Amino acid sequence: MFMGEYQHSIDAKGRISFPAKFREQLGQAFVATKGQDGCLFIFSTGEWRALEAKLEQLPTSSKHARAVSRFFFSGATELECDKLGRVLLPAKLREHAGLCKEATVIGAGRRVEIWDSGRWDEYNEKSRETVDGIEEELTGLGI
Repeated sequence: MFMGEYQHSIDAKGRISFPAKFREQLGQAFVATKGQDGCLFIFSTGEWRALEAKLEQLPTSSKHARAVSRFFFSGATELECDKLGRVLLPAKLREHAGLCKEATVIGAGRRVEIWDSGRWDEYNEKSRETVDGIEEELTGLGI
């Protein structure tokens, strides 16, 4: 289970340091892909294989299913940390997430997300506006 929020810089080559806690859980190699809400999703190899299996079950006759598969698979790439705990994020993924200088790396349960720090702040500000809806949803789940 990935938890927490960490601030990191992206260097001129497009590398970002990964929190040691996350590196331990992800292992040496892991998968990055385009995420929803304008961030990147990072999955351990095992979690990626589980997502792959679910995506492969989607009917190719469905326009929406094809779009979902294309979204995740087209951006997917395997990453490895270097000796200093950094990963090189491909340019296309950095573009998708608007990553330039400052990034926020968060734990999101079974995955890690990488956000442009400004975009993350905006997302959180908008989320505060929908707290009432979230509270109702949590109550419905018995939380």
